[in-house]
Order: sequence, then C-alpha cells, then structure tokens
Amino acid sequence: MQKQELTKEQEQIARFAKAMGHPIRVAILQMLANQTCCFHGDMSELLPIAKSTLSQHLNELKDAGLIQGEIVPPTVKYCINRENWSSVEKLLGGFIESVTASKTGC
Repeated sequence: MQKQELTKEQEQIARFAKAMGHPIRVAILQMLANQTCCFHGDMSELLPIAKSTLSQHLNELKDAGLIQGEIVPPTVKYCINRENWSSVEKLLGGFIESVTASKTGC
C-alpha cells in the first residue's frame, strides 16, 4: 500500500480542532456565539483567566479564523467569524458523518 498525502481538508479539520482544544477557548466561542452583537469589553472579567493568558487564547482562535477582532479604542471587539463557521460546520459535520457511517471497527 502506498503512503497518501494529507488533504487540505484533513489539515483544516485538525487546525480547527486544535484551536478548539482548550476549555477556555470553547468558553470564549460559546460566549461570543451567544452575543447579539460583537463583544466589547474585558473577557478576563467574565472568565477565570488572566488577561495575558486570555490574549494567547484569543490569538489562537483568531489565527484559526474562528473569531475576528477589531481594535476600537479603548477596547477590542470580538465576534464569531460567521463565514468561517460555515466551513467549520461543513468540515466537522462531514468528518463526523464519515466516521459514524464507517462499517469497520475493532
């Protein structure tokens, strides 16, 4: 059997999963998803995390394209990146369906 290259889809699924692979990041995504508009303010006041650590988590989510942020002095506003969430939903949904539909197992 010949080695196969990873597909762009596999790499993107892994990137999204890695970005969501920490409970604080999941909490951030849930918080932003429940907002009627972009979040303005200091999330460190709402989450059990230091500002510097929060910044690292926000950057990871932003780098993965899951959220978007804009500096609006004196705060930064954060929103779910709705366009990319369509891709997340499609990729992860298809991946979960393909694993669930698999007839093989141990």
